[in-house]
Amino acid sequence: MEEQYINSTDSRKVFYSITEVVKTVGVPASTLRYWEKQFSGISPRTDGHGNRYYKQSDIDLIKQIKYLRDEMHITRIEAIRNELSSPRRRTDQRQHAYEILSRVKTELEEIRAAL
Repeated sequence: MEEQYINSTDSRKVFYSITEVVKTVGVPASTLRYWEKQFSGISPRTDGHGNRYYKQSDIDLIKQIKYLRDEMHITRIEAIRNELSSPRRRTDQRQHAYEILSRVKTELEEIRAAL
């Protein structure tokens, strides 16, 4: 069965282009490519032209790495790897709360701008 790269208007989307991931996560494409080399859990598929396509699980891991780097101020790659492999990770809950609060903040800013 051949896998398809579904366009961004499809609600059953399976793969996301690097451009979509850059916009969603907020890190440059060069950072994504670097993290692919550093974290084995990020493994985008490539098409015949070398274009990268990420699964949702790749995007979730990228968000976790970004959260650890930006919000928890863990900058060393090895320290991030250790945190990701730790069985007693508390950062999952913090990251989830951070994402919810970020969405609420964005919505509130949109409401204020509309007033």
